[in-house]
Amino acid sequence: MQGYSYLWLIPFFPLAGSIINGLFGKKIKNEAVIGGIATLAIFSSFVVSCSYFFQLLGDSVKVHQNVIAPWISVGNLQVDWGFLLDPLSVVMILIITGVGSLIHLYSIGYMHGEVGYYRFFSYLNLFCFSMLMLVLGNNALVMFIGWEGVGLCSYLLIGYYFEKKSAGDAAKKAFVVNRIGDFGFLCGLFALFWALGSKGVWTLNFVEISENAHLLQSGGVLVTVVTLCFFLGATGKSAQIPLFTWLPDAMEGPTPVSALIHAATMVTAGVYMIARMNILFAMSPVTMMVIACVGAATAIFAASIGFAQNDIKRVLAYSTVSQLGFMFLAMGVGAFTAGIFHLMTHAFFKACLFLGSGSVIHGMHHGYHHAHLDDDPQDMRNMGGLAKKMPITYWTFLISTIAIAGVPLFSAFFSKDEILWWAFGSTRGHWGLWLVGAIAAGMTAFYMFRCVSMTFWGPQKTNPKAKDHIPESPWTITLPLIVLAFLALVGGYVGVPAILGGANHIHHFFEPVFGHAQELFKIEAHGSHATEYALMAASVLIAFAGIGIAIFMYLKKPELPGKFTAAFSGLHKAVYNKWYIDELYDFLFVNPCKKIGTFLWRGVDVKVVDGAVNGCAWVIKGIGAGLRYSQSGYLHNYAVAMVVGVVVIVGYYVLG
Repeated sequence: MQGYSYLWLIPFFPLAGSIINGLFGKKIKNEAVIGGIATLAIFSSFVVSCSYFFQLLGDSVKVHQNVIAPWISVGNLQVDWGFLLDPLSVVMILIITGVGSLIHLYSIGYMHGEVGYYRFFSYLNLFCFSMLMLVLGNNALVMFIGWEGVGLCSYLLIGYYFEKKSAGDAAKKAFVVNRIGDFGFLCGLFALFWALGSKGVWTLNFVEISENAHLLQSGGVLVTVVTLCFFLGATGKSAQIPLFTWLPDAMEGPTPVSALIHAATMVTAGVYMIARMNILFAMSPVTMMVIACVGAATAIFAASIGFAQNDIKRVLAYSTVSQLGFMFLAMGVGAFTAGIFHLMTHAFFKACLFLGSGSVIHGMHHGYHHAHLDDDPQDMRNMGGLAKKMPITYWTFLISTIAIAGVPLFSAFFSKDEILWWAFGSTRGHWGLWLVGAIAAGMTAFYMFRCVSMTFWGPQKTNPKAKDHIPESPWTITLPLIVLAFLALVGGYVGVPAILGGANHIHHFFEPVFGHAQELFKIEAHGSHATEYALMAASVLIAFAGIGIAIFMYLKKPELPGKFTAAFSGLHKAVYNKWYIDELYDFLFVNPCKKIGTFLWRGVDVKVVDGAVNGCAWVIKGIGAGLRYSQSGYLHNYAVAMVVGVVVIVGYYVLG
């Protein structure tokens, strides 16, 4: 495939799959055909993405634009429908299409027998199409089309079981919360267009923005306002404080949706957007410090909530929020490569963890269905001892758990450790950020091994009627788990740092994207090798401490958690109820908005608007009712009226 003129095929295939299943899936009916069409569509995009990745590796020019067609031409605004291929976008499309293909294959087995099977795969393809548009767009408006597309698809997929009230509420919550972030994105977009336009450069093209960013005053108010607005958009899509509350509720959707949202698509959009506009963010130290602080706070805050959750998917949901906090911490201290590196490794182990939890739920549901029980198949308190029942699920889940815990030689060790090093040693970092990040990493190790202990180790706590009927999942489910677990194991080796004898290939690969901003604003991590080794050893010891405490409390001394929660019942209740953040938001924002809406409805719309309209109608009705008596149809009435009229007219002239 010569050149880069066929980039449009990458988003086209999933779009075509979505249209085919959306229009004809109900008539096709055959699940294998429907799932096969959707999976083949996204896998075809993966094949094209791989070909362009290898082509880009051997290309001396690493940034290529491909204009498909003119789009908007209004005054100074000239926008083309075009795509951008560079090291950043090519890694993103590999993640979206590669992990997305495995999730599609997994869904064929997991969604078997579901009503609306064709609808699910149509939405899944559409989700991937939207995310591909977001990361491939060569300008901010094309990115925004994908940005809104993933928002729509999240609403459709989270609310897939729309007959269920909790699913409908979760979908609406995700949609509304993201609209707040989208407002920030648009404000940033308008401000950036005006700011560059005032300097004579009217553009929204990413390459042109990067080339002309020097026209804006570094550290000035304007660039700070622009980047803070964009960051607000990022907090919505990537579930950071204060707009993180929608993501745990997104667990109401089917498990493959959770994996797709949390690992390969929507939640990475905010991180990608900051990375794409890295030159602008690097120009505002204030914004970068805000991003770093919010990321660190989110990482430790979400990790604390994960301590007390019993729903296996909710544990993973808060884990995602926490890991996204690490990515934002990286962006805030200027470690753009480390942030995208962790985004990549996170896609591997988090997709495996979510799909593994789905495999567990699938097996538990099968056991309960066989025994005619209504127990919760997602509650870890009903599990335990599943390692022997589901060995493939267990080993893949364990490998990914070891990876997310930051154990050496597994993928997240390399990406997370680099983030912590930059948080400590970067010219935009601070030792306090490292400390918060390191503690959050230890907390992650604790609650993830708590999850493993409660699910797979120890005595089986499943209802005796169902415990002998929990099977291993079919190959369509276990094969993606095996591939993702392998990637969770080895995926970090592309970024082995020089201090460990590696070449840090991913750092050199991203140099054309991030190197200019880091060099221009002197953003670098500095310090002695001894300091770096010491920090690395400290983070590893903290991770092992978290693992050890979890195993001791939930495997060796399983009575300890109960004693702890009894002794600190108030603290446990607060953590279990997510620190009452949803209740706080209801009190501060939701309920006042409802009251304002009710007032506008009953007070303004019903009484004022409807009252005015109804009042006019009653007046006209009254006038009409009076006038209708003048049209009686009797000739003598008309004659009398004529005589009266003549008398009045004559009298007027005589008296006048």
